[in-house]
Amino acid sequence: MPTKIRLQRKGKKGRPFFHIVIADGRAPRDGKFIEKIGTYNPLTKPADIDLDFERALYWLQTGAQPTDTVRAILSYKGILYKNHLQNGVKKGALTQEQADAKFDGWLKDKEAKIAGAVQKVEQASTDEQKKRLEAERKVNEDRAKELQAKRAAELKEMEKEKAGAEEEATEEAEEAAPAEETTDETPATEEVAEETEAKEEPVAEVKEEEPAKETPAEEEAEEVKEEQEATPEEEKPAEAEQAEETEEKTEEEPAADEDEEKKAE
Repeated sequence: MPTKIRLQRKGKKGRPFFHIVIADGRAPRDGKFIEKIGTYNPLTKPADIDLDFERALYWLQTGAQPTDTVRAILSYKGILYKNHLQNGVKKGALTQEQADAKFDGWLKDKEAKIAGAVQKVEQASTDEQKKRLEAERKVNEDRAKELQAKRAAELKEMEKEKAGAEEEATEEAEEAAPAEETTDETPATEEVAEETEAKEEPVAEVKEEEPAKETPAEEEAEEVKEEQEATPEEEKPAEAEQAEETEEKTEEEPAADEDEEKKAE
């Protein structure tokens, strides 16, 4: 079988990376190869292709058959077009100068197209970044608004709590003021109670002074006392005169004693 230009898979799972190799058609895909002429990374945009132009053209001219994917890569790089022009030069349809001029013109157009594609990709990436930034800004603004609303609600709750505390304090003060007034009024009530007790005490005394029942002997003794006490008023002056005479005698006796003392001297 003729030789083939094929891809040989490398890289990790989910992140492929390929080598462009010249291998025998009977060899397995990842087996032995004759020559490595380039690499291909499909994960980048545009795809990253590193290829030895001269060696790829040589193997095409010697009859190596590329696979479908490698054919697309060779066409993208212009190797197939260059091979076509060289075949025309061999047949005499074109001169080498004409072939080179055509290839240079095609290469310039291809480079311009590649540059435009790269710009589109870069523009798309920048647009995506802008969209992401705008989305992030919107999210941040929404979060800031939510935080402001929460803070405003918390402030309102704090104000309500303060107002409630103030109302409770005023109510407690109002309740305490009537209590003091009642305490001031208690002495008046005590005075009233004392007056009522004072009014009630004579009743009790009267009850205590009620005369007890007297026996006949006691009644006679009381009658005798009353008779003794009921003496005539005329007797009282006589007794008073006797008392005055006794007082005069007592006053005269000391005077006589004084005269005797003088005589003795």
